[in-house]
Amino acid sequence: MARTFKSKSVAAALALLLGVLGAHRFYLKGWRDALGWLHPPLFVLGVWGGMRFIDYGENDRIARIALPVLALVIGVALFQALLIGLTPDARWDAKWNFGTGRVSSSGWGAVLVVIFALLIGAAVLVGGLVFSLQQAFQQ
Repeated sequence: MARTFKSKSVAAALALLLGVLGAHRFYLKGWRDALGWLHPPLFVLGVWGGMRFIDYGENDRIARIALPVLALVIGVALFQALLIGLTPDARWDAKWNFGTGRVSSSGWGAVLVVIFALLIGAAVLVGGLVFSLQQAFQQ
């Protein structure tokens, strides 16, 4: 079976924008990727926890378990966007484009994805720290 060319910029953008649903994994590894199929249910569980947190407040036990799952899924997607975006083109081609006859030239696309992933990741990290510290000091 012939291998298809995998763009590093596209994979990084998918990880940034739709990584919580595993889109980057499906792009790289296909629809049979088991870890890719783990992303959507964990994301839905986390969103459900966020909705319960909004509806029932900070004392809801289910939200206390499910809301960190949302942060974990977002964090993993952002981390994977960083890893993909920061991978050197030669290493990327050796892993994903071996035998395709094409060479990657990622350019500014991957750089912009890395910048946005860092910005979003910092905001999520600070928000999670504030929430966790607030919970710790209120008890």
